[in-house]
Amino acid sequence: MIDAHIHLDQYPTEQIADQIKRWKEGGINGVVAVSTDLHSCYHTLSLAERFPDFVYPCLGWHPEQRLPTDKELNELIQLIRTEKHRINGVGEIGLPHYSLKQLGNPPLEPYIELFTILTCEAKAQELPVAVHAVHNKAPLALAVLKEEKMTKAHFHWLKAEAEVLKEIIHEGYFISVTPEVCYRERDKRLVQSTPMGQLLLETDGPWPFSGPFSGKSTTPLFLFDSLEKVAAIKGKSIVEAKFQLRQNIEKLYLSYRGGSIN
Repeated sequence: MIDAHIHLDQYPTEQIADQIKRWKEGGINGVVAVSTDLHSCYHTLSLAERFPDFVYPCLGWHPEQRLPTDKELNELIQLIRTEKHRINGVGEIGLPHYSLKQLGNPPLEPYIELFTILTCEAKAQELPVAVHAVHNKAPLALAVLKEEKMTKAHFHWLKAEAEVLKEIIHEGYFISVTPEVCYRERDKRLVQSTPMGQLLLETDGPWPFSGPFSGKSTTPLFLFDSLEKVAAIKGKSIVEAKFQLRQNIEKLYLSYRGGSIN
């Protein structure tokens, strides 16, 4: 099993080696580790250096925060170019939604411009993008991806109207669900509507979850609960669903590198 979206840099550094050891022993083969800002990017790269057979890094600037300065954006773009042969994607990037009030309700145009710039850079480097765009921001992000003719994109923890979901699927983009699929009807409906060949499983760890995961620290081992639920929804065996999900994540994040996850 591979976690398609995790903030590995946000786990305690002094515990990460032991945690990864336990995850591996539990059947986790790797994680796609996204970044949130420059400091996060460098930290994620260092984790990939320490655990090259497990951590598949993505570099990006999370949209639920202030915009980067010109200097920060230039450094991020240069870092993507320098590390393009060592990274597996550009992310987490996208458009803000939850933090808009906290940010003072800024205009969206500069965020759309940033998303466009980083999407174009990913395309130029033949890298997929890990996209944060929910609710009424999803169609805006989708419009950018289509305008830039981006072929490889992953809408993580997607929350969108049925028509938007249909268009995302039509474009061939991937969609991931979190452990919420085990207890939220919205996520179960999302799985029902998404072709098995475009589904991914993620934790977005260390983000905490409710339901059967209430009070527990988020771990990629939660993926096995999600796998069981997705298999049931899709009418697949656990083996069939696991195999297809592995194929999906390899196709999105590794196929252009000519490799595969061990």
